[in-house]
Amino acid sequence: MDIKSYKKSFEYSYTFGIFPTIELIKSKSEKVIKVLVSSKYKTDSDTDIFELCKKYNIKTEVNDKVINRISDKENNFVVGIFSKYECELNDNESHVVLVNPSNMGNMGTIIRTLTGFGLNNLAIIAPGVDIFDPKVIRGSMGSLFRINFKYYDNFNRYNSSFKNHKKYTFMLDGAISLKEVHHDKNELFSLVFGNEAKGLDSSYSSVGKSILIKHTDRIDSLNLPIAVGIALYHFFN
Repeated sequence: MDIKSYKKSFEYSYTFGIFPTIELIKSKSEKVIKVLVSSKYKTDSDTDIFELCKKYNIKTEVNDKVINRISDKENNFVVGIFSKYECELNDNESHVVLVNPSNMGNMGTIIRTLTGFGLNNLAIIAPGVDIFDPKVIRGSMGSLFRINFKYYDNFNRYNSSFKNHKKYTFMLDGAISLKEVHHDKNELFSLVFGNEAKGLDSSYSSVGKSILIKHTDRIDSLNLPIAVGIALYHFFN
């Protein structure tokens, strides 16, 4: 296997760092090809990477040269190499929907946030960032491996696939404030968010309920991961 710096076209990807790699092994051990370990690695947590890999019958290799070649920072002492995979969203659970997300760090943070609130399904309306990019995985702190995700060519395809999910679109000109939204705890819902720069266009105002997260006029808008976090807190409390 010729290990090179990551490209979207690859059939495999990487986890950089001990914690994302542990999450990969514990959640998707069957997808792990092998784990690269630096000669500088020292066990500084409750989990020893060699023992964990042995438990899951995963090959390890001490190889500073390869780690330095594929890493984008110097202090990566553990790198997981895994095969990419596909998922299906759960029909019986609620979803977050990201329309044309463009920032890898934001995508990772959102994945970590929705996992923290117990939500397991993420729909991505193309075009959007590569969810397997190591920057996304790092931002998610490995939470990516705990969720279901799927790309859709357009929102209509997603919408028609989940007709029983009540749609809540988050827009700067939303019809009602988030504080006014009351939902049945048993209802299936989809929280829909737009691109970091453009948000959702006016066509989404007719999809379900359009919601505004109010803030002062001292800013134009909230950062996307912050908006998702506020929405999830409201819907899960």
